Amino acid sequence: MPRHSPLPTLFGLLIVAFSSLACAEDPLLDSLTPVATQSAERQVRGVLRAHNQAVLSSELPGRIIEMPFSDGQKFNKGDVLVRFDCSAYQAQLNAAQAAARATREELNHKKQLAALNSVGRFEVALAEARQAQAQAETQVYQVQVKRCSVTAPFNGRVVLRRAQPHESVASGTPLLDVVDNGTLEIYLLVPSSWLSRLQPEQTFDFTPDETGKPIKAKVKRLGARIDEGSQTLLLIGSLPDDVQGLLAGMSGTAQFQVTE
Repeated sequence: MPRHSPLPTLFGLLIVAFSSLACAEDPLLDSLTPVATQSAERQVRGVLRAHNQAVLSSELPGRIIEMPFSDGQKFNKGDVLVRFDCSAYQAQLNAAQAAARATREELNHKKQLAALNSVGRFEVALAEARQAQAQAETQVYQVQVKRCSVTAPFNGRVVLRRAQPHESVASGTPLLDVVDNGTLEIYLLVPSSWLSRLQPEQTFDFTPDETGKPIKAKVKRLGARIDEGSQTLLLIGSLPDDVQGLLAGMSGTAQFQVTE
């Protein structure tokens, strides 16, 4: 049986090896090599919070006579949300105003007598002091009468009524939880390693769980400190002005393009 020479096989292996080495060192082929991506999509959870929200409390003890807005109802800035029985405070104010008028007349009379050298400067000074005291008492009762009604500090809605009409409450008692859903912000906790890669006005997508529709949001501001335990940083994002149908307390997912 004829024997084949090993030279052609060996020569073929050398050609293949040389071709592989040439391809590895060719700079034109290097440009076709896929480059690793420089950015990655990152997701974090977040919640919507209203910039304008408050728990309105009573500034004086009294009996509630009117609460025109119920849970969920809308109101405008300046609307009366709670009204108290103010008859006692109004009576005190009327008395203080009468006393102030009397001291004013007394002071004018003393000044006329002083011009005729009928009384001394000391009498005039006492009359001035009594008038100042009466005016101060009038201002105190004016403040109390003003506190007989609680007005809305902003446009919003009633979240919860903590008291009801006809109830008597003490000073400092919570009355209403109110919120303005037109001032919503996105609160997120992002890894502290993102700090150098995040900039104000940087855009990201936020998808509320309740709607499932992504919203183009922007980085508004970053927190002032990093949490030592979780190594996270607070990020507050802003929503577009024309966004509709969102409520405070909604949660969702934020997606960032973070440069590696």
